[in-house]
Amino acid sequence: MDRNLVMNLARVTEAAALSSAPWLGRGEKNAADGAAVEAMRRMFDTVDIDGTVVIGEGEIDEAPMLYIGEKIGDRKDGALKVDIAVDPLDGTNSIANGMPNAISVVAVAPAGCLLHAPDMYMNKIAVGPKAKGVVDIEKSVTENLKAVAKALNKEVSETTVVMLNRPRHDAIVKELRDNGARIKFINDGDVIAAIQTCFEDTNVDMLLGSGGAPEGVLAAAALKCMGGEMQGKLLPKDEKEKERCIKMGINPDKILHLDDLVKGDEIAFSATGVSHGELLDGVKFIKKNVCETETLVLRAETGTIRFIKATHILDKKPEYAK
Repeated sequence: MDRNLVMNLARVTEAAALSSAPWLGRGEKNAADGAAVEAMRRMFDTVDIDGTVVIGEGEIDEAPMLYIGEKIGDRKDGALKVDIAVDPLDGTNSIANGMPNAISVVAVAPAGCLLHAPDMYMNKIAVGPKAKGVVDIEKSVTENLKAVAKALNKEVSETTVVMLNRPRHDAIVKELRDNGARIKFINDGDVIAAIQTCFEDTNVDMLLGSGGAPEGVLAAAALKCMGGEMQGKLLPKDEKEKERCIKMGINPDKILHLDDLVKGDEIAFSATGVSHGELLDGVKFIKKNVCETETLVLRAETGTIRFIKATHILDKKPEYAK
């Protein structure tokens, strides 16, 4: 993956973050998401790729842009053909309600290397590099918890598991509490939560539970870059969703390992904070028409992890000055 492309992805997620950040706490998640989508799509037009959106804002009849199958990039002769997974605003409820950890995120890989995940729930387990190889999504919560604690040289009571705060996770919560584990609940956006397992200073050791399958692929791309591990299993709610999986060439009963979700090592990933979080600062309005952003940029081929702090003078970027 060309290193210049990797850095250009930071500009793509910065653009989406800058455009959606003014909507923090204003109770209008659709407006915030729309602003992020438009800015991301506009910036992609400047990137030297021949890209196809494989995970985006929905089907062609559901989204005006960044829809699944849309061709994006400048698409010049000889441009690299790539799959693109996007979530211009992961955490729309967080932005609407003035809450933390909303991000703008994109992953890119050579054509055919990103799973074309259907828009349905996926059961997930994710860990960082030190616990790679010790978890199994088919094993019990207790077995995985003890395996992760051992790999990290911790007591079970010192281990922290992150999950979406949803009633569907009540059984997992009970089993974790019965074992004395610590639990960190999140209200929205499990992409950044999965990524946190790769950073010791976040004090997150494992992600468990179900969330969106498209977000699972985005998280898997980041974990692939950082040497972590993720497994997933699609959770079709009815026969119609099962049939859709099969039509897309996915066995709904198959356990999806990291290489099923993201193939190869030519993976690039970028995430920019929109609202403040434990891993990424949100967009900061320093003074009139001057903002700061923080972006995480990953490249699987080299294992490079970059945090980019940028100052943006919006007078020189009038499309973001709202």
